[in-house]
Amino acid sequence: MKKIVTMPGDGIGKTVLPEALKVLESVGFQADYIHADIGWEFWRNEGNPLPERTLDILKEHKTALFGAITSKPKDKAAEEISSDLKDKGFIYYSPIVGLRQHFNLDISIRPCRSFKGNPLNFIRRGKGNTIEEPGVDAVIFRQNTEGLYSGVEWTNPPEQVFDVFKTHKKFTPFVKAGKENLAISVRIFTFQATRRILEAAFKYAKEHGYRSVTVCEKPNVIRETSGLMDKMAKEIAKDKFPEINVKSTNIDAQMMWLTKNPEVYDIIVAGNMFGDIVSDGFAGLVGGLGFACSANIGDEVAIFEPTHGSAPKYAEYKTPIVNPIAMILSAAMMLDHIGENDKAEKIRKAVSTVVSEGKVRTYDMMKMSGSQEVIDNGAATTQQMTDAIIKVIKGL
Repeated sequence: MKKIVTMPGDGIGKTVLPEALKVLESVGFQADYIHADIGWEFWRNEGNPLPERTLDILKEHKTALFGAITSKPKDKAAEEISSDLKDKGFIYYSPIVGLRQHFNLDISIRPCRSFKGNPLNFIRRGKGNTIEEPGVDAVIFRQNTEGLYSGVEWTNPPEQVFDVFKTHKKFTPFVKAGKENLAISVRIFTFQATRRILEAAFKYAKEHGYRSVTVCEKPNVIRETSGLMDKMAKEIAKDKFPEINVKSTNIDAQMMWLTKNPEVYDIIVAGNMFGDIVSDGFAGLVGGLGFACSANIGDEVAIFEPTHGSAPKYAEYKTPIVNPIAMILSAAMMLDHIGENDKAEKIRKAVSTVVSEGKVRTYDMMKMSGSQEVIDNGAATTQQMTDAIIKVIKGL
């Protein structure tokens, strides 16, 4: 029997992950689920939000479902650590970033697909003052381990670091500021990781019938790193995927165009931060973070998660109201990854049916502010949404 690691994490992660497991069971997926610790509780009590025992479990079992994580600035984290651990050198680092880097989960896949009938779908004015609702089907490939999220940064950099930067002529104005007045974050792209994310994007496009891959970077300004990805994409397309149309957009212009003609984009590939930004932008066009699923894939380990945060306020509600669809769709991505494609497609079909029927809608789909009172105003609970999806699955 397949063994799947489950990491509920913080806040609503503990709410939505169990709902996804119910849906997996309803499509006939059988697995042994192995719990692993991660999150704020373990930072506060152990000084490590990503315990070594969790890394060992993931190394052994390879595939995981992850709920959500609470991350706070390092000063706030230092305040909240247990009193007996204060001033002992513990430094908070995001555990999900830690997972990506430890297991080299360098390929992040974030599908952003609109479901017909979703009241949160993007709409625009068309000719003759008509209202149009273009179908969005974009899949963002985000390089997941490098770039500005690599953690190579300093405030008041060491002398040797400052000396290296001084060798670049563009650094002269910053020398005048004095190193004690500098904060530096380094954007690093390796040729190996850049090629891997690009080839994964082109391969996905070919296998799933997409006609184009768009590189979303800023090569006209960030010439070395963005320029590397842009140039390499064109080389890969020419050598290996001549049937795929390769395009290039600047991240700032892309954020404007995605609210004008999002339906023209197929596969989008970007570095870590720009991929994070553009995937959230597209998620907003297809229902928001309640519909945003993702995969973090390495050579051996793969972790599947919704892209929303832990939303601790909602976790305190007696009756959960959050939308579980992003977590459920992430579980479907896991099924695809392990070869259970029919079961994955059955889940997506059931979600599509429930959304299009419009009989069961969580508070976000009804455009309500999140409070316990939304249930009295007709919003579905978390469990009611899950139950509706399972009901459709059983009828398929």
